[in-house]
Amino acid sequence: MRDLAAPAFPDDDGAADPALAAALASYEAGTGDHDTVLAALAPTRLVVPVVAVLGEAEVGEHGLARDKSSDMAAVLMQGRDGRRALLAFTSLASLTAWNPEARPVPVPARTAALAAVQEDAAAVVVDIAGPVTFVVEGSALRALASGSGGRSDSPREE
Repeated sequence: MRDLAAPAFPDDDGAADPALAAALASYEAGTGDHDTVLAALAPTRLVVPVVAVLGEAEVGEHGLARDKSSDMAAVLMQGRDGRRALLAFTSLASLTAWNPEARPVPVPARTAALAAVQEDAAAVVVDIAGPVTFVVEGSALRALASGSGGRSDSPREE
């Protein structure tokens, strides 16, 4: 019998990291800054949504379309300016508020940033459905993906 790998976050209950939640709340209130949130975000777990994407469909004998195959994919959104962003969430509750049918995949924040960079996305959008939406882009995204903490050179890149 083969042993399965141990889960990356064995004690994870799906809640947001308290330090990250506090940093986001301060940021929203105007008493915290972008770099403080990035510092709190870097060591945390994020939840990346994965959804089914239709691969092929076929028409059955009665003329009804049905799925022939599907794939699971992380969610990328496209902004009005054409740039793409990977969605990530601080908690299972914030992911469920956005889409209760999305499958939650817990990953280190660095892994989410690295996935965004590899997909040629311009950003990671954290908690798009709230409670506080936060965008990591530009040099901060590249720094987070490289494991150097995500601290940006500018006070706020948006």
